Amino acid sequence: MIKKPVLLLILSIFLLMACRLADRRSASTPTPSPEAIQPGDVTRTLHHDEHERSYIIHVPPDYDSDQPTPVVLVFHGGGGNAENVRRITGFSATADDEGFVVVYPNGTGRLDDKLLTWNGGTCCGYAVNEKVDDVGFVTAMIEDLATVVNVDERRIYATGMSNGAIMSYRLACELSDTIAAIGPVAATQNITACEPERPVPVIHFHGDSDQHAPYEGGVGPESLAGIDFASVEETIDFWVEHNGCAPEPEVETSGAPDQPDSVIHARYTHCDQQADVELYTVIGGLHAWPGGASGWQGGDEPTQAISANALMWAFFEAHPKP
Repeated sequence: MIKKPVLLLILSIFLLMACRLADRRSASTPTPSPEAIQPGDVTRTLHHDEHERSYIIHVPPDYDSDQPTPVVLVFHGGGGNAENVRRITGFSATADDEGFVVVYPNGTGRLDDKLLTWNGGTCCGYAVNEKVDDVGFVTAMIEDLATVVNVDERRIYATGMSNGAIMSYRLACELSDTIAAIGPVAATQNITACEPERPVPVIHFHGDSDQHAPYEGGVGPESLAGIDFASVEETIDFWVEHNGCAPEPEVETSGAPDQPDSVIHARYTHCDQQADVELYTVIGGLHAWPGGASGWQGGDEPTQAISANALMWAFFEAHPKP
């Protein structure tokens, strides 16, 4: 008969060996990967804040589900939708060339898929009037996206046109722990309080003759929202100060100075955590996506002197989240 002390020792050794074996099995078990997703476009829906929400995912042809992949969120303008901003920007082609996933979310409105807006703070339309929780939706959307895409959590970026640009600024203010950098086009920051948890790199594009979201701020003569917009200078100054950048930018001008389609590039560097701030001002530029297509039939024609997509992606690629 085995004595009790010896029996306890044997049991203790057995339990220790079992725990070590379990630890080895746990360490060798791969993390469950997202559901398989094929290159191309797919639309997903989710329920959030009493709204049925949707977004389009574009997956590049060389997507590898075993590798964490950068994601660019592209927000449509006020009165638009995901399909509209996909056409305007041509970001899917850029994603195919550069190997990142692009997401086109839909805002909300009284119609199911048209005349949609974002709650960017003080603008715009239905989303603001109904106090839609668009920041919460973006958080839920990213979580849902991660079930089908191997998302690189350090490389989630946001851009948008007009009301979508305003939304990207709000995300920088309120989701700086998630959004690595932003690239607003043709609108400014319009939120009463912006308190980011960290410096956020910003690359901004704006025409100095924009009649919807005026470069100098105020109510645009062609604005449908009737919002008193912040100026480009106010917006850029906020991020230069918040990011701890040198106050004087490096400035380059392409094209003939002060001539239509010339571009002034101001680059603020020496920022905290390398969170640079860049501003591209299109001389004579209107309310449009540089290098893209007109927003609607008869809408403002974009300059082709620069490509917002190419410049933005180069900036994003250089600025992952620390």
